[in-house]
Amino acid sequence: MVPSESRHFDLTCCELDSVERLRAHLAGGRTLYEVREDGQGGRHWQALTADDPTPFVAQTEPPPFAAKAFFFAEREAVFRFDGERFVAIEPTAPAQVLFGLHACDLAAVAYQDQFFAADAHYQARRAAALLVGLDCRHSCSQGFCTLVDSGPEVRAGTADLILLPTEAGWLLLIASVAGAAAVADLALPAASRDWPAQRVAHRQQVASEQGDGQWLQDGIAAINAAKVSAATWESLGLRCLVCSGCTTVCPTCSCFAPLERKLPDGSIEQERVWDSCLYEGFQKEASGHNPSALAGQRVQRFWQHKFGEGFRQTFGRYGCVGCGRCDHVCPGGIGVHAVMRKVGKPCSN
Repeated sequence: MVPSESRHFDLTCCELDSVERLRAHLAGGRTLYEVREDGQGGRHWQALTADDPTPFVAQTEPPPFAAKAFFFAEREAVFRFDGERFVAIEPTAPAQVLFGLHACDLAAVAYQDQFFAADAHYQARRAAALLVGLDCRHSCSQGFCTLVDSGPEVRAGTADLILLPTEAGWLLLIASVAGAAAVADLALPAASRDWPAQRVAHRQQVASEQGDGQWLQDGIAAINAAKVSAATWESLGLRCLVCSGCTTVCPTCSCFAPLERKLPDGSIEQERVWDSCLYEGFQKEASGHNPSALAGQRVQRFWQHKFGEGFRQTFGRYGCVGCGRCDHVCPGGIGVHAVMRKVGKPCSN
């Protein structure tokens, strides 16, 4: 899907007799990925064949890893220097389907679409991908999507197709030109049910489960008013183990570093690899000066990127989509819930 195609697309709704039939149809000619249990207690994106018989299971919790690696590769070569010329390395962009993306993860993909708007590698992969979203009926354990406008219903312009669960079965929302083309051969009947009311009911249910979010509002206000003391940030920094877990699982983190690799033929290949702004040397300059030498400074910088007003104005939303993955992965206990409750307290001012 080219992201601009769906921004002003009018949703149409169809009855869906079988999610598995839809999945099999979309897998024809494309590599389709769905989150599945791995048999060892984990859940991961797995490639499926068109004849996969496993029933579709709507995931309540988002998977440990979001979809960003499908488009922003964890490690990839971008150009090669042979001693005389710089040669760009063309990205690989296979046709693929991501099936069952939660609204928060789709909001994150839309955020990355803007960040990597001029990046050929990212955009080639996005253009070759079909995104099938999934509306949520209940909140996940650490989620607060309703507080940051990223769910529980899939936002307009972020998906090609949207699975809408109801008490009576499934509906399918067609949300882009690419989505309409992908299901044209299925000849799905128009929905007779009041599907907008279903989405409103789900939104109200999830919002009631997630609460009013005063803890988040107070934290955002304190960060943007620069009312959080350096001592508070440093106390949080002392709990950071610099494991990069939060930046790895965060669906909107986009830091990368250049890496040169010498090939057997003597040429030099330039790669880019995921990096983390929480690493001590991330901002270190060639002069030796490091504007974020202290752990507290790095933690402060991270959360200013997630909830800074400047980022919201640039990207149309905060850099946090409310998935709560950082809470699950942080061994120091400084995920979003703990940090925002800490910095929003009057004593931290």
